[in-house]
Amino acid sequence: MAYEGGYPRATSIQVIRGRYSFDTDGGAVGDVELTSEAIPANAVVLGGFVEVDTVLTGTSATVGVKVEAAGDIVTAGGVASAPWSSTGRKDVTPDWNGAGTVKTTEPRKVVATIGTAALTAGAFDVVLFYVELPD
Repeated sequence: MAYEGGYPRATSIQVIRGRYSFDTDGGAVGDVELTSEAIPANAVVLGGFVEVDTVLTGTSATVGVKVEAAGDIVTAGGVASAPWSSTGRKDVTPDWNGAGTVKTTEPRKVVATIGTAALTAGAFDVVLFYVELPD
């Protein structure tokens, strides 16, 4: 029997934007929620980008971004290297290609994980595009 549940349409693509700012969020080691709303359960994050507005700084600090699991949006890396070491738009791991997407198992917020040492400055946005799958 043919599947009758419907498929996401282009108009079904939704967007969520998260923001980290040292001035607002501080720089302590740990998780920082970047969004007040959550991506729904069973949603598939298709792609997106990070836009670094102010270069991240902090001696030996690392930063990663996650939705479902550690580093699934941006793998944790030192702030002295890409993508954190220069301003502008940067790639995220979900790449609009089957295995490169991220599927949520429950409602999830976009979270930055600061590791190793505290941040002392920086600001960036994370913009993600996703579709909800009802099954």
